[in-house]
Amino acid sequence: MALTQPKLDATEALLAGLTLPASRALAGNRAEALARLRAMGLPGRRDEYWKYTRPDTLAAPEAVPAAVFDNDESPVFGEVDRVKIVFVDGVFDADASDDLELAGVSIERLADAESSDIHWSRDLYGVLEARGQDPVDRPLAALNTAFATDGMLIHVTGKAARPVSLIYLHADTTSDAILHHVVRLEAGADLTLLENGPAAARFNKVLEVDLADGAAFHHVRAQGRDHERRAATHIFARLGEESVFKSFTLTANGVLTRNECIVELTGDNAVAHVAGACVGDGDFHHDDTVFITHDALNCESRQVFKKVLRNGATGVFQGKILVKAGAQKTDGYQISQSLLLDGDSQFLAKPELEIYADDVVCSHGSTSGAIDEEGLFYLRSRGIEEGPATDLLTLAFLAEAIEEIEDEAIAAEILARLEAWLVRRRAG
Repeated sequence: MALTQPKLDATEALLAGLTLPASRALAGNRAEALARLRAMGLPGRRDEYWKYTRPDTLAAPEAVPAAVFDNDESPVFGEVDRVKIVFVDGVFDADASDDLELAGVSIERLADAESSDIHWSRDLYGVLEARGQDPVDRPLAALNTAFATDGMLIHVTGKAARPVSLIYLHADTTSDAILHHVVRLEAGADLTLLENGPAAARFNKVLEVDLADGAAFHHVRAQGRDHERRAATHIFARLGEESVFKSFTLTANGVLTRNECIVELTGDNAVAHVAGACVGDGDFHHDDTVFITHDALNCESRQVFKKVLRNGATGVFQGKILVKAGAQKTDGYQISQSLLLDGDSQFLAKPELEIYADDVVCSHGSTSGAIDEEGLFYLRSRGIEEGPATDLLTLAFLAEAIEEIEDEAIAAEILARLEAWLVRRRAG
């Protein structure tokens, strides 16, 4: 279908200010992504999957300036023994990063790999993103594949001894970062990937993860506290037989965040868990959009999303489970819930199931509510003041999402960060 004139004009206005990065190994991948973008056009409010979130500032030719947040907290994951890889406003900082050496893991910069004639990433870069464009257009992801200036290419052949930690620092109020990471796990490989930080005034990121049979990928990210930042992130994952994919995201602050996760279970007995906890205050819009496709036997998927909103904040959840014909014995679970701490905030949800197999167990639910008055009364009757009692009930509400993190130490840190956010909001 031909693009409408407004979409065509907006797309060409953005492209006029961009140049495809020079590449030998990935030139074809980038050109194909640019063609996809031109065919679908930038997102607009009339698009079905953007009706709850305004894409204007995410797709504008220039980023809206965002003040740099002066964070006095200790670094997230600071106590974890990890390989640190640092980006400042989307630019790799070699001096601040660790040596990119880890047994069983090859780590390379996208910018370096593109200068070679042949590279393993050519068979994956943009490939999972392209698969994820059907049946829903994801133009910001195609934009990323075409124009990403850097990223990490991670090839895992064994069990990584330490997590790989991607740290995104924001230093320039007008920075506009586009990063693309590719992770390939061979059969039986195991990797934990950590991400944290605000990244830039505007951040467009794609993470493609390909899991061979029996591989395990654990992903935990904490999106930065810079309140004026804007971000559009995408995860595309493909799972082989008996592989495990688990991803958890913590979001606190940010004027506009859109996190998309597209997962294909293509091997029998695969497991995919996607979870998130977000806390927002005031001018805060947070959108989780998830699409999980079951295309194999006896696979399990879980979507668990919890949002705490106050002072007019907005939360969005769009989640779909697609069970293809022949994907028997599917176990699909989806829950999205919001806790509204006042009458001004709102939660917009669109849970979906589309099932073409007859031997499945699939469920979805979505609720919004206020603090449990009986629970609050019980805690108050035990001598706990209203503020701390409300915090306890809020943390209990978020617990199901945090429990999706397998590493107990990391889960405890995420819980502590949430508790600190609640205390700050109560004090301020």
